Amino acid sequence: MKKGYMISAHRSKADPQKRGAYIQLALPAIEKGGGKILASTNDIVAKENGVKEQTVLIEFESLEKALQAYESPEYQEALKALDGGADRDFRIFEGL
Repeated sequence: MKKGYMISAHRSKADPQKRGAYIQLALPAIEKGGGKILASTNDIVAKENGVKEQTVLIEFESLEKALQAYESPEYQEALKALDGGADRDFRIFEGL
């Protein structure tokens, strides 16, 4: 079965308080959904239209599991806590 992934590439620095509140809620929600954080870093080499900001890559058992985790009530609460405190390019996709 193909894996599912979430990638979050920040376009600018996040509000530290809102990001902190988001992380407190998002990590348990992602883990509950079966997600495994593969990378989370500011150590970026940006190319083409990329921006050198926080990037996070999360792996799931499948695309369906990734979508379920994103749509879960727990993760939606995390997004409410973030409340516009981050400008991110967020994608959910299927691996090869």
